[in-house]
Amino acid sequence: MSNSITFDEPALLARLRAGEESAFEQLVRSNSARLLAAARRLLHNEEDARDAVQSAFIRAFQSLGRFREESRLSTWLHRILVNEALMKLRSRKGKEESIDDLLPSFQEDGHQVRETADWSDLADKALERAETAEMVNRLIGQLPESYRTVLVLRDIEGMSNAEIAEMLGINANLVKVRLHRARQALRTLLERELGGTK
Repeated sequence: MSNSITFDEPALLARLRAGEESAFEQLVRSNSARLLAAARRLLHNEEDARDAVQSAFIRAFQSLGRFREESRLSTWLHRILVNEALMKLRSRKGKEESIDDLLPSFQEDGHQVRETADWSDLADKALERAETAEMVNRLIGQLPESYRTVLVLRDIEGMSNAEIAEMLGINANLVKVRLHRARQALRTLLERELGGTK
């Protein structure tokens, strides 16, 4: 998603490093909405999302001297925000629900117990609804945290499996397994929502 506010990033960085208050205000204004949207997707709690964004800006300001300019300033801020959101998720860790009932089950001969819904019909129904994106976000929010986090980081935030593995402190194979299971579970939730299956 492109930002309507354009600026010269090297010049902004120089102003930030010089301690100009207006530069920090510009950085916050031009990145807050995108960071808040990412925090909401990860945390599913408005207060926690706003706290994570505020913490990310504070952390960025404190770490400005260590920013190496190997990536865009906005990308660096995004990584800081994701780390802040993950710390919040870890701090509220509880017993996680199983998603087994949302995954396909198979008969002894290897065939699925139930047929997968025809997505062309479901897609037509979904396109008729103005709130499709909101519905998908709501359904993603129903996934247990470890699956939701991997799905959001990979499919919405666009991070690689290796980056996710590093951020979560797990191996890349576990990221792949969780991502696959999360996508299957989300598909089942979408089918139920759109009337494709019970």
